[in-house]
Amino acid sequence: MSKPTKQQSLLDKITAACKRRGFIFPSSEIYGGINGFWDFGPAGAQLKRNIRDYWWDTLVRNGHKGPDGEKFDIVGLDASIIMSNKVWEASGHTTSFSDPMVDCRKCKQRFRADLLPDTKCPEGGDHDYTEVRDFNLMFKTNVGPVEDGSSIAYLRPETAQAIFVQYQNVLTVTRTKVPFGIAQIGKAFRNEINPRNFIFRSREFEQMEMEFFIKPGTEDVWHHWWLEKRLNWYVQMGIVRDNLSVEWHPQDKLAHYAKSCVDIMFDFPFGVQELEGIAFRTDYDLRQHAEHSKKISLYFDTETNERYHPYVIEPSAGLDRTVLAILCDAYREEILTDSKGNQDVRTVFRFHPRIAPVTVAVFPLLRNRPELVDKAERVFGLLQPHFRVQWDDRGNIGKRYRYQDELGTPYCVTIDFDTIGAGEHPEQKETVTVRDRDTMEQIRCPIDELVGYLKERVLF
Repeated sequence: MSKPTKQQSLLDKITAACKRRGFIFPSSEIYGGINGFWDFGPAGAQLKRNIRDYWWDTLVRNGHKGPDGEKFDIVGLDASIIMSNKVWEASGHTTSFSDPMVDCRKCKQRFRADLLPDTKCPEGGDHDYTEVRDFNLMFKTNVGPVEDGSSIAYLRPETAQAIFVQYQNVLTVTRTKVPFGIAQIGKAFRNEINPRNFIFRSREFEQMEMEFFIKPGTEDVWHHWWLEKRLNWYVQMGIVRDNLSVEWHPQDKLAHYAKSCVDIMFDFPFGVQELEGIAFRTDYDLRQHAEHSKKISLYFDTETNERYHPYVIEPSAGLDRTVLAILCDAYREEILTDSKGNQDVRTVFRFHPRIAPVTVAVFPLLRNRPELVDKAERVFGLLQPHFRVQWDDRGNIGKRYRYQDELGTPYCVTIDFDTIGAGEHPEQKETVTVRDRDTMEQIRCPIDELVGYLKERVLF
């Protein structure tokens, strides 16, 4: 068996830390698990929600001005996971949404033909592959009590088609005008031949997609504008810019609906891989659904008296992949040396405060001293309306710091005997110790200044 690479070992450490601190668990683990599915634990669910909310706030809630300074709207949608089969016929998914597949005749495992393993067959020697054939990635299900050909339906493999199907309704009820966007966050399902690399490629995942409708002829300007906007969004979440790169698709590698596409790439431990695609889809989808449904009209531009199907720029990000990128980018192992020269390893997730699962942890120095606990509860109540706060009174302070470091908590606040005027420093009464995750420095801060002190350092 080949030895794991240094990069793969790093991914294994991140995976272990995620389970240990409640970020991500294997789905159905007590029954042996199910490949390609993952459950997000308390810390992971909050991290995922923070990223999801930041995407939504950035695109839908905030106002926008385009490259020419003109204001435009982006509105939201939350569509169903199962739609009419006619949707997938019109979009081409029933005929073209597939991966090349081969089976090994010896071990019976299935692989993507373009991603064959470089390992030997478990049954010995080289793999013995079948001929390449296409494998449709959509999950089938049945709607209604009778399971026959007429009841077959599919779990959606992407969220985009619902936006195109509801385009006419959204345009009518919002009274918006081109350029404008429709944004959606939701689950999608792909029956991947070979799920791998933790949550990078799963069979159930969440997408953050926006279809941005523009006037034909303006696509080059908007395509590059959205690329810069999306790159900056990842940096604003704390991802190191040098870990991001850009890759334009060659013409012979484009999807059938796209005229051009650019990917935002991230340097994962297993290599540089796609984080988000920004595609120029022309008017392909609107034309297809207009032709098949007869329900989508040409857009009428009141300023130019033109009628046309708008072109589309599509920034499409995987929420689960974004979570993984942030976990990989934030993970650190630091060697600490104490005053006696003893060394220890500190594991820490350096999340940006705006997306950290916990912003501030509150510690009473001792859990069995009511006067400390009472004051700590008051400080907790003071901070709770402003931050994501966690109470922690288990173990000694050093262990609590380490626990919060591995959870990615930017600040810890300790209530000690000086806080209640019973310590060696009476002048520090009504102050607390604030400890910084990244520098590990500790300062005393008056309680009545604590909210302001933290707000200056937590950029929302």
